[in-house]
Amino acid sequence: MRESGILFPIFSIPSKFGIGSFSEEAFKFVDFLEGAGQGFWQILPIGPTGYGNSPYQPFSAFAGNPYFISPEVLIKDSLLTWDECNALNFGNDETKVDYGAIYENRDDLLEKAYERFSKEGKEQAEYKAFLKKERYWLEDYALFTSIKRKQLGKPWYEWEEDLKRRKPEALKKISEELKDHIEFVYFKQYEFDRQWKKLRKYANDKNIKIIGDMPFYVSLESVDCWAHPDIFLMDKDLNPKVIAGCAPDAFSRTGQLWGNPIYDWKTLSKNGYDWWVSRIKRNYDFYDVIRIDHFHGFCEYYAVPYGDKTAENGKMHKGPGMDLFNTLHDKLGKLSIIAEDLGTNTPQNVALLEESGFPGMKVLQFGFTSWDSSYVNHRHINNCVVYTGTHDNTPTRAWVEEIKDAERDFCRKYINSMNSDYGQLVWDIIREAYRSVANLCIIPLQDYLCFGKEARINTPGTADGNWEWRLRPNFLSDDLMRSIRMLAEIYSRIPKAKEGDA
Repeated sequence: MRESGILFPIFSIPSKFGIGSFSEEAFKFVDFLEGAGQGFWQILPIGPTGYGNSPYQPFSAFAGNPYFISPEVLIKDSLLTWDECNALNFGNDETKVDYGAIYENRDDLLEKAYERFSKEGKEQAEYKAFLKKERYWLEDYALFTSIKRKQLGKPWYEWEEDLKRRKPEALKKISEELKDHIEFVYFKQYEFDRQWKKLRKYANDKNIKIIGDMPFYVSLESVDCWAHPDIFLMDKDLNPKVIAGCAPDAFSRTGQLWGNPIYDWKTLSKNGYDWWVSRIKRNYDFYDVIRIDHFHGFCEYYAVPYGDKTAENGKMHKGPGMDLFNTLHDKLGKLSIIAEDLGTNTPQNVALLEESGFPGMKVLQFGFTSWDSSYVNHRHINNCVVYTGTHDNTPTRAWVEEIKDAERDFCRKYINSMNSDYGQLVWDIIREAYRSVANLCIIPLQDYLCFGKEARINTPGTADGNWEWRLRPNFLSDDLMRSIRMLAEIYSRIPKAKEGDA
C-alpha cells in the first residue's frame, strides 16, 4: 500500500509557552494531516532531553519529555490559571525554542499543578493504575532525576559510592529524603502519558499513524546506565570499557567519538534481551511505527577504548543481528519498524536489512547529485521509505541553494525540471519523492513551505543551535493542505479507510 506522511517534531509545533506541546495546535496539525491526505506523522524521539537538548541523548529510554505537557490542558483541568502561565518567561522568539528559559521556568509551573493535583488526583484509579503499570522503569527514573537535582546536575558516575553502586540502604534513605520530588516526577510522567495518549488516539481515529524515532544507543548520563550497568560493557569501577564511535574515513581521518556506552550483547542474550523487549514494548506505547536510528549497529558496531582522544584505536565488533529481532518478534508479535540504514552499507548490513524485512531509507538529497547513487529514484524498491531530507539534513530549499552548479544541473535533468525558481524546484523534488515506487513517502514540513537553512532542525557534529526550530502560529493554509492532498491523490498515496468507516 502506498502512503505518505509529514515529518514535524513535537517541539516545533506552534504554542503559547515556548515549545511545542500536546496543545490545541497539535490537534489542529492532525486535522491538517487528514485534510492533506496523509497517513503518517513522524515526530522524532519524545524522551526527556539531555546533553545539547538532543532527543537522541535522553536521560531515559522509557520516560516522556515533560516539556511537551500542555499548560492549556492543565488550565482546562483547573490545575493552573492563565495568570500563572503568562507570568513566567518561556522565551520571546516564536521561531526558536529557548531551552534555557524552559529549563528555568517549566517545572515551577508544573509544581503548581502538582500541588493542586495532590489534593485529589493522587487517589484517582487512573493515576494509581499508571504507577502500577509503569513501575518497572518509573521508580528508577524518578529517583535518578531527584538525586540528580539534589546533586545540582552532577552525573551519576560522580555520585558518592553507595548511590553510584545503588546500595539498598543508601537508596532507601535518599528515597525517603526526596519523597516529595519523586512523587512530583511521577505526576509529570502521568500527565505526559495522559495527554499524549489523547493526542495519539485523536490521530489514530483519523487514520493517521505515528512514526517515532528510537536512538540505537543510550546516553552514559542516563538512568538506564545507572540502573542497569550489567547490560553495558563497564569495568569494576562502573566506567565504560569502551564507547561508541565511528572509524576514520574520508570525512574524518581520526574518526568520531560519540561517547555512548556499548551494550554487553552476550549478557543481554543470556537474559533473553529482556531490557530490549521492555524498551521496544514501551516505545509502542508511544508510537505506531518505530524508526530505529543507526540500524547498522545491530549488525556491527565500532567500539573505542574509553579515555581515548580519537577513534583511531577502535575496533569493529559483531552485533546481535537477527537473534535480537527473532526474540522481539516471539515476545511482542509483528514489529512495525523503519530501519535508518543511511551511511556505509556493507554486505552484512544489507543482508540483515533484507532478512529482517524492515524497510530502509532513501534520501533524495543524497541521490540527486550522482547518477549511480543508491538513493536516486531508479534504484528504489517498494519496501523502503523515501525522504526529500531528514531532520539531519538542511531543508531542501537551502540544499538547492548550496550545492554545486553541476550537481543542481544534474538534479534538474534527472527530474526533468528546468525551473529557475528554487521554490518550484523544491516542489518538483517533492513530486519526485511521491513518484517513487517506495511504499512510504515522508516529507519534512519545512520543504512544503520552501523554508531555508533558518528552519534546519539539526546539524550533526555541532552542539549549539539544534532542536530549536518552531513554526510560527497560523502558518499552515488550506491552499497548502489542498496542494499536498493533490500529490497524494495523483500518486495513489491517500490512506485507505479503516474497516467500519463510512
